[in-house]
Amino acid sequence: MNAILPGDNANVAEQLYEAARLLHAQGASPYRVKAYRTAGDAVAGLRRGVRNVFETEGVRGLDAIPGVGLGIASAISEMLATGRWPMLEMLRGSSEPGLTLQRVPGLGPELAHRIHEQLHVDTLADLEAAANDGRLEQVQGVGPRRSASIRASLESMLRRTPLRSQAIVQPPVDAILDVDREYRERAAAGSLRRIAPRRFNPTHEAWLPILHTAREPWHFTAVHSNTALAHRLGRTRDWVVIFFYDGDHVERQCTVVTETRGELAGRRVVRGREPECRTHYSSVEETVHES
Repeated sequence: MNAILPGDNANVAEQLYEAARLLHAQGASPYRVKAYRTAGDAVAGLRRGVRNVFETEGVRGLDAIPGVGLGIASAISEMLATGRWPMLEMLRGSSEPGLTLQRVPGLGPELAHRIHEQLHVDTLADLEAAANDGRLEQVQGVGPRRSASIRASLESMLRRTPLRSQAIVQPPVDAILDVDREYRERAAAGSLRRIAPRRFNPTHEAWLPILHTAREPWHFTAVHSNTALAHRLGRTRDWVVIFFYDGDHVERQCTVVTETRGELAGRRVVRGREPECRTHYSSVEETVHES
């Protein structure tokens, strides 16, 4: 399918309808399916050009469209800003990590892939979060000045208020680790639907298990990592990419891996949230000892 054309309501709506169709076919929550269908109807029936709404009123204008909501408004803003929607590409099995990040001024292919591999981010929203909480500055080749420049570019591209004044809420690590456990167990048992990723899959084999599940109030989608780095290191069956969505359908993602060093070696950890994982495992061990 072609990239989304600026201002093309029918094209944006079709992306939302396709997400709903794929979610339904893959057994996702009817609540999520209905949300994307409703948003597709809202955009398809919009009298104004959705691009005009975005450019004049930003993500808040998109959020104000009846039937859209904040999370899907943020997804539409990313579609219009970059021509891509990583979540839909993940559902299709065509995700190419790092491409979205390259749309940000000052981020070439090498740095974009370095950011993706180190921070495990692929959306502009997650990149903005990393720029605001200090993680981006830790990537080689970035630093405080470049991070500030990237943050300013993102605020302009996404046309919304900076995240520095907003709390970035994530599911607790125990919920994420439980989703990771469910995914790996069911993938190993062969009880999950499988999709055929377009990358690194010349035979078009449907080998990639996908899980849609919930831990209220969160909804999750989990898949094995299909990145170049995961293939190069032989970690495609170990690294699990988990997308999570709150009640407003705001999309975030994280990666769960088996730690290879330190006191968490051999444990499943959420990349970027290692201290919380350490606390989680300590709590579990204390409970076991007390019982």
